[in-house]
Amino acid sequence: MTTAIHASGESEVPQGIEIFFPAVYDIVWSIVPFLVIMFFFWKFVIPRVNKILDDRATVIEGGIAKAEDAQKEAAAALEQYNIQLTEGRAEAARIREQARAEGAQILADLKEQAAAEAARLTANAHLQIEAERQAALVSLRAEIGTLAIDLASGVIGENLTDDAKSAAMVDRFLADLEASDTTPAPENAGR
Repeated sequence: MTTAIHASGESEVPQGIEIFFPAVYDIVWSIVPFLVIMFFFWKFVIPRVNKILDDRATVIEGGIAKAEDAQKEAAAALEQYNIQLTEGRAEAARIREQARAEGAQILADLKEQAAAEAARLTANAHLQIEAERQAALVSLRAEIGTLAIDLASGVIGENLTDDAKSAAMVDRFLADLEASDTTPAPENAGR
């Protein structure tokens, strides 16, 4: 490699430790654009970056505040939900208890109605049985009366067709029969 020599004839190639240090004119001409760039950054870029960072910080703080408010509202809503749930459970228990009481009352009323209906049916059955018994007695008396008159006519040999006499005779006969059924039979002591 060849070294360049200036027209003045001096060589400008640094030697020794000077290799590590730039020339003064390089330093001066490097500082001037550096200062211009620094002024430009200091005047325009840094304020905009600071404004953007401040805006972001404000947005983030607002978001954090909104999140904290939302968390507080959620906690309040959860507490209110738990209170309403507790009240709802108490109300449901009260309604169930009331329904049980009403069911028991309805059941008691139905049992009472069934008992009254059964008593009414039993009373009607007794009345019907009594009416049928009376009808059977009347029919039986008429049959017995006819048989007794026929038997008496056969025994006496006389025709007993007079209704008034025969009815009086049948009634007297039946009255004697009923009287003999109600008196206790004497005990036989000789057996």
